Amino acid sequence: MAFNDKSQKEFQRAGKSIPGGVNSPARAMKSVDSDPIFMEKAKGAKMWDIDGNEYVDYVGSWGPMIVGHANEDVLKTVNETALNSTSFGAPTVIETDMAELVKEMVPGIEMVRMVNSGTEATTSALRLARGYTGKDLIIKFEGCYHGHADSLLIKAGSGAMTLALPDSPGVTKGTAKDTLTAEFNNIDSVKKLFEEHGNNIAAVIIEPVPGNMGVIEPKPEFLKGLREVTQQNGAVLIFDEVMSGFRVSKGSAQGLYGVTPDLTTLGKIIGGGLPVGAYGGKREIMEQLAPDGPVYQAGTLSGNPLAMSAGYATLKILNENNNFYKELNQKAQYLEEGLQKNIDETGVKASINRVGSMITLFFNELDNVEDHATASKSDTDQFRKYYMYCLKNGIYWAPSQFESNFVSIAHTKEDLDKTIKVSKEALKTL
Repeated sequence: MAFNDKSQKEFQRAGKSIPGGVNSPARAMKSVDSDPIFMEKAKGAKMWDIDGNEYVDYVGSWGPMIVGHANEDVLKTVNETALNSTSFGAPTVIETDMAELVKEMVPGIEMVRMVNSGTEATTSALRLARGYTGKDLIIKFEGCYHGHADSLLIKAGSGAMTLALPDSPGVTKGTAKDTLTAEFNNIDSVKKLFEEHGNNIAAVIIEPVPGNMGVIEPKPEFLKGLREVTQQNGAVLIFDEVMSGFRVSKGSAQGLYGVTPDLTTLGKIIGGGLPVGAYGGKREIMEQLAPDGPVYQAGTLSGNPLAMSAGYATLKILNENNNFYKELNQKAQYLEEGLQKNIDETGVKASINRVGSMITLFFNELDNVEDHATASKSDTDQFRKYYMYCLKNGIYWAPSQFESNFVSIAHTKEDLDKTIKVSKEALKTL
């Protein structure tokens, strides 16, 4: 029997009913020349596929499983909520509880609206920024991904980089012209755009810690420079923290770096693994939303009680355990140091970027991967060989060179030691 015999058969069956056999291109595993692995169950830091193979998981459902899979407190809350109904289409108390907890934890949020996905959050935040400022243009950064809305699929990071699709058919020229692109970690590229278009730039949107061209750490002066230039030009600064929110620190990236945006988008962790998104920020901007203001946005299932209860239970764990992030970062640091030792001992051309519990191993001859241009120089063939060796030996990394991996609080020293050992063996084969 093949390593993933059942998964191969299921993938063939899925392809007859689902485009590409997957419901998100990130799952396709094309860049590592593999068919997708179909998962059956997960617990803590482990996952098991339908062939019975066990993996130490560093995808964590692409970020939200910070407290581990099937956490007992999260499951208990979701089960209790489901007994009352899975949805009402009317307000529930848990929505307000969740909003208050988000406000308490995230420095830049005075009001917050729940939505159903990260894409919905970023799209809505941009509409709000345009409505608030009366301006049309937005600035985004090469390699930053903000969901699949038309205006944001311009040099959009991991999906396009992995599948060699720099732009998507179906995005009109009229839409694309409203999006300006700058270089991450290069404040001069932003200032130049403001010099040329400043009177009509509504917002700058950025992943403060990008995870969609691999993990990139912002230079200390870069985020502060964005805050200054947007304030000087009357533009809204939006931090897309769908991935970094509650992941890199209790206060998210804005808490870690001490830079407060006007608007913040959230997702992943605030749903505890269930579909969710949110956007929030300054009260004077958020009050422009309907029904209080003229900027329209709605969602029948927004604030879904199951997602809210799962997210609330997760955030309570993060908020009430004073040692949570210290322990999480120690685990991530231990993994980083082990992987770096492997690189040093094998002599493979590679480097590691880590911010908190987000981590990427770049197969790159450059010592400093700091933006889209340098990340793009990575050797994807080397990554593919490394990835497949690790996969077949029980380590489940994100299946793209241009993605973040995630450490959870559920990863044990045994899990991390196994990962480091297998990683070294994989590097030796290159």
